[in-house]
Amino acid sequence: MKRQGLFLAGLFLAAALVAPMATKTSATPQVSVRVYDRDHKDYHNWHDHEKRAYEGYRHDHSEFSVTFGKNTRKQQSDYWKWRHEHPDHN
Repeated sequence: MKRQGLFLAGLFLAAALVAPMATKTSATPQVSVRVYDRDHKDYHNWHDHEKRAYEGYRHDHSEFSVTFGKNTRKQQSDYWKWRHEHPDHN
């Protein structure tokens, strides 16, 4: 009888240790890049919608770098000004 109690206690201990790991796994990574807009004093999440909007903006403004972070502060400010004037409608 004592052996069964030890076995059950070990089983519950193992389940208690494994349960937190099972809840933290997800299919999509939760990595989010946030970019600060100095002029509007807000943050923007840099996700697929933002990438597409930036690519559209770059198409009309060829002086912008491929990577947003490599642009000058003035260029970034100009982009955020345009972005606030052209929000996503989703």
